[in-house]
Amino acid sequence: MRLHHFTALLFAFTWQVASAKDSPNVIYILADDLGYGDLSCYGQEKLQTPHIDRLASEGLRFTAHYSGNTVCTPSRAVLMTGQHSGNCYVRGNLKGEVGAALDPEMTVLPELFKAAGYATGAFGKWGLGHTHVEGSPNPLTHGFDEFAGWKSQTIAHTYYPTTWVVNGKELPLEEGTYVHDLIMEKAFEFIEKNAKSDTPFFCYIPTAVPHAAMHAPAELHEKWRKKFPKFDNKIGKYGAGGEPCPDVQNPIAGFAAMMENFDNQVGRILAQLEELGIDENTVVMFTSDNGAHKEGGHDPKFWRSSGGLRGHKRDMHEGGIRAPMLARWPGTIAAGTTTDHISSFQDVLPTVAELLGQGIPEQNDGISFLATLQGKTEEQKQHDYLYWEFCQGADQKIHSQAVRKENWKAFRQRGKKLELYDLAKDPFEKNDLASLFPDEVKAMVERMEEAHTPLTKQ
Repeated sequence: MRLHHFTALLFAFTWQVASAKDSPNVIYILADDLGYGDLSCYGQEKLQTPHIDRLASEGLRFTAHYSGNTVCTPSRAVLMTGQHSGNCYVRGNLKGEVGAALDPEMTVLPELFKAAGYATGAFGKWGLGHTHVEGSPNPLTHGFDEFAGWKSQTIAHTYYPTTWVVNGKELPLEEGTYVHDLIMEKAFEFIEKNAKSDTPFFCYIPTAVPHAAMHAPAELHEKWRKKFPKFDNKIGKYGAGGEPCPDVQNPIAGFAAMMENFDNQVGRILAQLEELGIDENTVVMFTSDNGAHKEGGHDPKFWRSSGGLRGHKRDMHEGGIRAPMLARWPGTIAAGTTTDHISSFQDVLPTVAELLGQGIPEQNDGISFLATLQGKTEEQKQHDYLYWEFCQGADQKIHSQAVRKENWKAFRQRGKKLELYDLAKDPFEKNDLASLFPDEVKAMVERMEEAHTPLTKQ
């Protein structure tokens, strides 16, 4: 750790810890491969998510929030570092997760909370390398006091692994254990423990739901199989690095069942906050790491998972990167409100820094949206533009890039011409305007070149 980084953290801890009791708790729930249209508060009609919808009806719903990338690992890296994907080292899902770990020289999200005297816990899919290898970068070496979840991103493709990891130790699981529910129990325990000890906390829940495989608790799965019997001849198959990964009879039903189960667990968190008397002192945010997937038998077309937006996971059209985003903080965030503020995952780090009174880490590319949360729209700063790049292979060669500047959206895939869209008139990216606006195309290319930092570390 660099000296100035350590000194800043130590100073911040010294003056913040005395007032930590009055600091708001933060629960950040990160769904995995949840599309923009997969929640009923964003238009989903074939299933309902009433408890997650409470975050919208009792808080703020974003309509122009974006994930950090279009796949899991780089999106999480953007969230943790506050760097956009043109600067962040991890820009794709790296095979074997080698090299996916965060830079230990950087101040990352949970370290801001630690500096402010918070207890920190992460529960679910880390997605930034292995979580059980002693001495290697993992959640516990990046500011989390506690971690419970899968030992790797690959194994998180199954909800029935043979082991899970609790605070760096790999522990056996009884055959047939639905590990998601076990992980959520750890999150519930963390919330209760710290609330009762009057310790402010950051609870990060990067669930694997609804990532494939489309596994769900048996009782709920059977319920939805009866509702969608016409799909019962469809089998969802998936693999998870040699771990047990049962096939799914009717993955359409599996998706609905896993969403109902997860929605009920969000409801349990909200009830818990009320019972513990910390409801008005807790910020709850809910979003997704990228767009809807098409794996393990999941059918985003049937569910209209992208909400009509073009694209899915692994591309840079709106359906691949625009994410649902909800924020609830009773007494501070106005209930039932909506914002079209353009924001992205890199903005979470500076938002937290401002919320806690901490200095913003030097690597940051984001802009705090705390003013938006507080309803002070006239004080909200805006991005000049947002940039994304998605890379593939061990050398992370650029596959696609995107820029959003106000209502202009540019998309460029390797080997193809740049496409240009006016999202105000064409939110579904149907009409490519590149030939009509050559000056804007040129400006967008310049922004892509400006925002891309060549990778030097391998």
